[in-house]
Amino acid sequence: MPVPNLDIDLSEEEQQVRDVAHRFAADVMRPAGEALDKLTPDEVIAPGSIFWDVYKQYLQLGFTELDPEADPVAVARLQCLISEELGWGDAGLAVALSTAGMPAELAKAVGNQELLEQFPPDNLGCWAITEPNHGSDMIDFNSRAMAPGAKPGKPNCIARGEGDEYVISGQKSAWVSNGSIARSVALHCATETVDGQSGGGIFLASLDLEGITRGKPLHKIGQRALNQCEIYFDQVRIPASQMICGPSDYSFMTDMTLCLANGGMGMIFVGTARAALELALDYAQERVQGGVPIIQHQSVKGRLFTMYRKVEAARSLSRRVTLYNAASDLPALQAAISAKVTSTLTAFEVASDALQIFGGAGTSQEYPIEKIFRDARVSMIEDGCNEVLGLLAGDRLA
Repeated sequence: MPVPNLDIDLSEEEQQVRDVAHRFAADVMRPAGEALDKLTPDEVIAPGSIFWDVYKQYLQLGFTELDPEADPVAVARLQCLISEELGWGDAGLAVALSTAGMPAELAKAVGNQELLEQFPPDNLGCWAITEPNHGSDMIDFNSRAMAPGAKPGKPNCIARGEGDEYVISGQKSAWVSNGSIARSVALHCATETVDGQSGGGIFLASLDLEGITRGKPLHKIGQRALNQCEIYFDQVRIPASQMICGPSDYSFMTDMTLCLANGGMGMIFVGTARAALELALDYAQERVQGGVPIIQHQSVKGRLFTMYRKVEAARSLSRRVTLYNAASDLPALQAAISAKVTSTLTAFEVASDALQIFGGAGTSQEYPIEKIFRDARVSMIEDGCNEVLGLLAGDRLA
């Protein structure tokens, strides 16, 4: 039983895009996600895996080729609808598909047509920002979230300028989404420029360059369809022209990237929360206890309403934030963080409540709710753990 649809202002194009995305999520993503969840990490990405069928069909939908000349707010409205439906279908696959376009999105963001041609949306990409010794603190530029007296550790991955090239050495952590399978990378790392500047830098690079190796795919409790692994750089040389930004504008560009990522996470996990709510509604109408379907019991009705309220509130916030940041020259990171934190927490809470409504059946893999619960739990850590993100957002407000 779907929840009531409150979208009364969608254009015909938006309705069509939403419907296409929903059919893809229902017919392709959800069954594929359930199948991939039962495989080993190596099996998920092996040749012949259903993962590759999902990716191929996703590209054929044309969602990665929205008109770049269109009104940014109009494009953002479409992206909100698409992301929610993908998250409804399967959270891990949704994150994998959205991350795949990160190099292209950064090339577009800086208006570099040459890089966009080199790293187009259908060139499967990854986003490498965290390191073995640096997780969510990679976005704590001023060390404001650290304990008093704490100091940032040394970077694990460094790019040093040499003439018209950068030489990159070091390691990015096991949490690089699409790391094992990507052909290109959006790389955040410590940077030392030829003219002596030091700080952060963002680069786009091909992952078939000499000196790049990858670790073993990560074995996780949730979002198992999302491949993640380490990437190692050993004296990897790339042209200076593939630098998106250097130390002087690193903070601004990272803010913009995080707005994009956190906003996308917000909409994806609205969809995940909605999926859990719909499953709970359906089950509550079918399951009989005390001689009546359990939806007739007051406690179940009350919990379902609370779940519904949370989903609608998270959707409203995430869309509002996404549209504002699409229209603004200076995206509001604190707003994007609020969307990510609210939606991922909502997904986890709603999935937990849904599992409780399922009762013992909810703990069985015969029902999809236990998988959604695991997928939602992971979301509160990925793309910056919610606690550190909240401190950073609070610092912006202060």
